[in-house]
Amino acid sequence: MTAIEFMSECKEKEIEFIDFRFTDIKGVNHHVCYDIDAIEEDTFKNGLPFDGSSIPAWKTINDSDMVLMPDIEIGTHFEDPFTADPTMVIFCDVLNTDYTSYDKCPRGIAKNTLKYLAESGIGDVAYFGPENEFFVFDNIVIKDEVNAQAYEVDTSEGGWNDYADFGDELNTGHRPRTKGGYFPVAPVDSMVDLRAEMVKTLKEVGLETFVVHHEVAQAQGEIVVKFGTLVEAADNVQKLKYVVKMVAHLNGKTATFMPKPLYGDNGNGMHVHQSVWKNGKNTFYDENGYAHLSDTAKKYIAGVFAHADAVTAFTDASMNSYKRLQPGFEAPNILAYSAKNRSACCRIPFGAGEKAVRTEFKFPDSTANPYLAFSVMLLAGLDGIKNNMEVYEAARKPLDEDLFELSLDEIKERGIKTLPATLREAVEAVEVELKDDNSFLKAVMSDEFIKSYIDYKFETEIIPIEGRPHPYEFITQYSC
Repeated sequence: MTAIEFMSECKEKEIEFIDFRFTDIKGVNHHVCYDIDAIEEDTFKNGLPFDGSSIPAWKTINDSDMVLMPDIEIGTHFEDPFTADPTMVIFCDVLNTDYTSYDKCPRGIAKNTLKYLAESGIGDVAYFGPENEFFVFDNIVIKDEVNAQAYEVDTSEGGWNDYADFGDELNTGHRPRTKGGYFPVAPVDSMVDLRAEMVKTLKEVGLETFVVHHEVAQAQGEIVVKFGTLVEAADNVQKLKYVVKMVAHLNGKTATFMPKPLYGDNGNGMHVHQSVWKNGKNTFYDENGYAHLSDTAKKYIAGVFAHADAVTAFTDASMNSYKRLQPGFEAPNILAYSAKNRSACCRIPFGAGEKAVRTEFKFPDSTANPYLAFSVMLLAGLDGIKNNMEVYEAARKPLDEDLFELSLDEIKERGIKTLPATLREAVEAVEVELKDDNSFLKAVMSDEFIKSYIDYKFETEIIPIEGRPHPYEFITQYSC
């Protein structure tokens, strides 16, 4: 789409405001809105100035000027369904004032990753299909004080409400309870209409949805949207999260993509389906391969497994992420691949024909910045292909058994590898990569960006959370 075509579309839809959005290192969307009368065709050539020093881990105050460059080529702009006045939302890349790509812009990193893919000769397009799970709660309270660390979430679906008095409303007793949410009909599933409203709104912003259902945990749902190219799919994650949160908010509820808000119940994942194509052919497909999986695909898997510690610092980007990756909650942390096996962290889904063959990595979650998470998985996979890697010995052959049934001792005895246990371990693996001139990350990411990412995670999450007393510590330690 050209600038003229974009402005014509806005005129046709009687748009009054244009909302320019970009994503920071953490994955949070920021925006600045302009009256459409202040926007000209040259805006899409010259961009918009803004203060980069106010964005976490970006510019310093003495070098703060940056440029927002609207992207009308990919075509993921949409009319905001939640504003009172007609507003068009458009995603932007962040540039330096000399119009070079800013090396800390996640969307720019994703675009550079696609360039690297093309230059490698391995493929010319990579498809990603994320599946983002979420919770919808009725209320949340949080306390973070010197003398108090506490939170409480509530939902009418929660088994803890069996004895609750809802005032004028009936306590029906119909609840999925712990691990019972996959997927009974109403009235046990209380979110049918809410999810339907979300789906209708997602269609309004240009997303095609597929499966829509209650997930395993209490108050948990999932809406799967159609796959796309790397940048397109990441844009779509940002759209999805915006719509889900806003629809919940306008219905007097609160939605979260946090991996593990409920202790003892399943958590939120972001399973990511992936394939690499070249000249219209799926390089992951081999008619005679295991589950029709090609040697190229196996090398891709091997690359992700080989770099798994550093990869998870981007795909499982919060301290809370590793509370989800625990045995017993359908969140695979074992580095193995297998067809149709949901206990392996890389599943090869059933699909008929070349177009359907793909890998599904099940360990990522939605605290990840989607632009960075997809880029890092692709970079790790490409490194596996370029260096002819094989999956490590203990998992070289597909592990078709129920891996959830293995004890920790059995995992160790068999030499099966697992994901990092904490965000600290994952980020420390990125520190190791920073020292390696041949690191798979450095194919696209600058040293400055990698260091900023490491520092940001330590300063905003790892150290603050490790330093805070936990309520359970009072149960186990107070009377010592």
